[in-house]
Amino acid sequence: MVSVVQLHPSSAAGALDALAEGLAAADRARLAQTLAFAEPVYAGQLLSTGEPTWAHALGLAANLAAIGLDAPGRIAGLLFAAPKYVELEKLRQDYGDEIANLAAGVEKLYQLRLATRANPVEQNEVLRKMVLGMAEDVRVVLIRLASRTQTLRWFARNPSAERAAYARESLDIYSPLANRLGVFQLKWELEDLSFRFLEPDLYKRIAGMLDEKRLEREQYIRRAIAVLTRELEPVGVKAEIYGRPKHIYSIWNKMRTKSLDFSQVYDVRALRVIVPSIKDCYTALGVVHNLWQPIPKEFDDYISRPKGNLYQSLHTAVIGPQDKTVEVQIRTEEMHRHAEFGVAAHWRYKEGGKPERADRAFEQKIAWLRELLAWRDEVADWASTTRQAGLQDTVYVLTPQGKVIDLPAGSTPIDFAYALHSDLGHRCRGARVDGHIVPLDTPLASGSRVEIITAKSGGPSRDWLNAERGFVKSARARQKIRQWFNAKAHAETVAAGRAIVEKELKREGAAHASLEALASKLGFKKPEDLFVGVARDEVNLRQLQTALREFGDGARTPAAGDRPQLGRRPRTAARSGVLVVGGIDRLMTQLAKCCKPVPPDPIRGFVTRGKGVSVHREDCPSLKRLAERQPERLIDAEWGQGAGTYTVDMIVTATDRRGLLRDIGDALARERINVSAVRTQTRDELAFMRFTFDVTDVSQLKRAFAVVRELKGVIRVSRA
Repeated sequence: MVSVVQLHPSSAAGALDALAEGLAAADRARLAQTLAFAEPVYAGQLLSTGEPTWAHALGLAANLAAIGLDAPGRIAGLLFAAPKYVELEKLRQDYGDEIANLAAGVEKLYQLRLATRANPVEQNEVLRKMVLGMAEDVRVVLIRLASRTQTLRWFARNPSAERAAYARESLDIYSPLANRLGVFQLKWELEDLSFRFLEPDLYKRIAGMLDEKRLEREQYIRRAIAVLTRELEPVGVKAEIYGRPKHIYSIWNKMRTKSLDFSQVYDVRALRVIVPSIKDCYTALGVVHNLWQPIPKEFDDYISRPKGNLYQSLHTAVIGPQDKTVEVQIRTEEMHRHAEFGVAAHWRYKEGGKPERADRAFEQKIAWLRELLAWRDEVADWASTTRQAGLQDTVYVLTPQGKVIDLPAGSTPIDFAYALHSDLGHRCRGARVDGHIVPLDTPLASGSRVEIITAKSGGPSRDWLNAERGFVKSARARQKIRQWFNAKAHAETVAAGRAIVEKELKREGAAHASLEALASKLGFKKPEDLFVGVARDEVNLRQLQTALREFGDGARTPAAGDRPQLGRRPRTAARSGVLVVGGIDRLMTQLAKCCKPVPPDPIRGFVTRGKGVSVHREDCPSLKRLAERQPERLIDAEWGQGAGTYTVDMIVTATDRRGLLRDIGDALARERINVSAVRTQTRDELAFMRFTFDVTDVSQLKRAFAVVRELKGVIRVSRA
């Protein structure tokens, strides 16, 4: 195992030997040149944590040297903050495009952290993907991990109130990334330091229970490896054995997740034995059990009985030298590669849970990158090779509030708007990216902050569906746009059919007949289907008129000249119509659109010129104004016994969220209510909606109000 070297040199010369370890002479000279360049650039500069920039650069580069990163990566690590103080073009001239791009990428990831530091925990996985997706070269991510490790070391020596926030972020974002990329030398230090800052008492207690220092445990592992290697040679097993003592955070995590006592954690010290064949696995197991006493019930044969994810290995726990417990894993090279890079990758097991199907492609890219890290000494062109991993097929952009949204590469502000909310996409008319107004067909880049400019109403443009125009990239946005146009066409068809039906109803003297019953008589499930059938000529006028005559009693509406005199007393015998006006139930009447009365609302009639009697609710403001000007036209009205449908408007105020309109529509549909129109407006994260629909009576209306009030986010429901 390679130990991470911590540097505290006072000059560039004192750092060169450690930072250039394993490099060729030419690379060593370039590194020396970079040290000489960076020291005066960083002189007197401090990071936001208070750490001197020069000291941070040296510690960061030491971490990169410890994990064996190549010379350009180490040089870029030293130049991590140079883009703040030096023009990028100068870096290109002095160091070339490769190193300059690496340094610029590190700065870009730092800016990403500033933009997303206030995000909720549930976005951590998206942020991890965003870090990888933004890095065209995986070395940028490694430099960022090395930088965060150095920051935590600084906090260990210089306690600060903000170190807890850095520690939590490290456990949520950076440690899982280090784990997934197989950079375990940085992973354990990130976790142990973060755990120390977040849970100082627990950290001290577990450290005390370990009763030995990490160096002593490492020496114990080396001695155990030597003993086991010596015992395997006589039986002809050529094995590669390595081990690493368990770090404090991992011990606590196992105790917590498995509810174990410290004495039950057998892999505080662990060995991994890699052998050529399956036969050698069982031979090596026999040697281990003959050499050290096995612990009962701590043996698992995942070779003959693989795990569900096809993971294979032999696991056993033994009482090793000095009566200390040791966990031993034995597997072939093929099993090891599968465990490290395949579907049973180590990071999945550690982080728990089963990956979603949609994430499998991303996981394959991570596995590819981990193999790349294992082969880093054999790979010459990092930038072009890591680009093959395909992490550039997604862009990660920010809302004005700092929430991360992942979109297909090439997505535009319109795709972004639809990813947030369908209504936002429909009303999208412009966009600001990083504070600048851009055309709607502008491809978005990872890390950009996007703000959508909307109209109060309206819908998408058909040009957005033109692939050659490049307005829309994502399948989701295309689907939502098509749905809007389909819904608009359907609404227009319904409106056209409704107008025809209502015209025939009035002609046949059944203006307030039950549309549900009429639809059923003509073989339709609901009135909306009937309207569509009429508009499309699936039901012709003759069929409709015949059904209406059979449906009603054939009585026609009297002509306008047959209106009753205002002083006429009601006839108590006439009570069969839907409306009884002036004692007569066959007058030409219409329900006022201003107040839309519904039984049993108290009502009054107003005699219009040539359009019969307009029926209002008694408390209708419009009726009061009409009565003040022409009181002689008022007439008594009451609800009759006939069945009918009545159009009403419902006002809904709710917290805006995705799916709100759909949920309200579904709730009304369950009550068999036909919605004929919807108007919606969003302002200050509130949705203001007006639904127009038909009911048979006020009890159905009350049920509609009740089911809508119960929906998530609904603040107020009222009748217009």
